[in-house]
Amino acid sequence: MQPSGDQYDGEHDNTRPHRFEDYPMRDYIGAIKASGLTIDDPIEVGDPALWIPTPELEVLLNHGMSGISLAGLAIRTRSKVAKQHVCRVLGYPVPARFRKLQPRFAGQRFDTYVQKANNLQIWNEGLSSTRRYVMIRVDEADVVTRVKVVTGEDLAVLDTTGTLTQKYQARLVPGDADAELIADTDSERLQPFVRAGAIPAKSVSPIDHPHAASILPIAEIFERLSPLLGRSFRDAGRDQDRNRGAALHELVCLSSWVIPAIRTTVGFRTSDTSCWR
Repeated sequence: MQPSGDQYDGEHDNTRPHRFEDYPMRDYIGAIKASGLTIDDPIEVGDPALWIPTPELEVLLNHGMSGISLAGLAIRTRSKVAKQHVCRVLGYPVPARFRKLQPRFAGQRFDTYVQKANNLQIWNEGLSSTRRYVMIRVDEADVVTRVKVVTGEDLAVLDTTGTLTQKYQARLVPGDADAELIADTDSERLQPFVRAGAIPAKSVSPIDHPHAASILPIAEIFERLSPLLGRSFRDAGRDQDRNRGAALHELVCLSSWVIPAIRTTVGFRTSDTSCWR
């Protein structure tokens, strides 16, 4: 969350991380272990034995998570393994699977985010003033260097737009064919705006808003992209989904845009490109 939008920029926080030796705190870990509670079981906010206040939560997670390696893990696996470590640090039993609750750690009312960049992006839900956001920072070697716990109330101060960042995810059940056109016609709402053989002007970027009669029919997009089967591109790393996506975008541009000398760059446009991230 940045001052505008839904990113939190760690550079805006100049406070030092809470240190374990500075806190003669209660034995929250022992109390949680003795209770037999899971991360899903509700705890009353302010419970003197089981509810971990935000400063103490940050201290415990910093002390218990710093130095842990998450190297070599895909993003989803890395997130799951980080949650497992959080469970162990706080005294909770590690579940066989993490239920899709909001937040994931329902009892302590927090979600975890593993990231290398100084920003927080929250998908498909607005900020909650009653929730905590646990940011687990890893270095280039995917080793945990710091854990920061921020309340939703604090993040809301930085959110000047209230814009909800949304991501649509769908599960695909593929058939036997290597290339499959699932729907051979566009929806009735879209059909008036498509045009077979549409050729964009050289000044048009693929990320520009479309205009009527500039959208290719879905069947033609399928035909243009089918030759991508068997093509390869450099592996940017297991946790580099964004860079891997940029490489795939380049192949899509080269396959579907009838523009000479198309090349992609990361973050800016070069003099001879109309396809850019």
